[in-house]
Amino acid sequence: MKITSAEFVMSNSDVAQCPNQPLPEYAFIGRSNVGKSSLINMLMQRKSLAKTSGRPGKTQLINHFLINKNWFLVDLPGYGYARVSKQSKKTFQKFITAYFEKRKQLVLGFVLIDSRHEPQPIDLEFMEWLGEQQIPFSIVFTKADKLKPNALKRNLEIYAAKMLETWEEMPMHFITSSSNNAGREELLDYIDQINQEMKEQQGLPFN
Repeated sequence: MKITSAEFVMSNSDVAQCPNQPLPEYAFIGRSNVGKSSLINMLMQRKSLAKTSGRPGKTQLINHFLINKNWFLVDLPGYGYARVSKQSKKTFQKFITAYFEKRKQLVLGFVLIDSRHEPQPIDLEFMEWLGEQQIPFSIVFTKADKLKPNALKRNLEIYAAKMLETWEEMPMHFITSSSNNAGREELLDYIDQINQEMKEQQGLPFN
């Protein structure tokens, strides 16, 4: 998929106020220090489309970006950041949950995982919740350039083994790096493939 346009549309904390266009949405979410904003900017080839910060937890609203005039990239607040107040965590959790449960335009969630670390309970629990809600998702392993190939391979094998303790199969996953564009084409082509299949089935971008 070639990105011809990427524009910020709105930020809010109320799912009912999200854009009402019948366009497919792909939501990106992960722990607050997983490199989500850098990944989004890499995918879109924009330096500052999503706001990056030295302080994790910068994204605090549901952010909609219209891509190629025909689908939305949704940047959601990170979870599991210890320095965010308990009240803020509750607020984030409330509208994150509401988004996934109520947003009919949502096609797929991309759960971002830092490839440098062993499986974290908070990530595993979140994906389990998505599964219980029957919300489709894929895994995006970030910061792959920070590890040597053998170490990366070992970490991914450990993650797969952990997932297969409770899942019948490993979800669709991508290995990415915002530093060297690794995984960019694969991830965007996957979104494009889903969009094309939806058009063929429904005759519309989204119904």
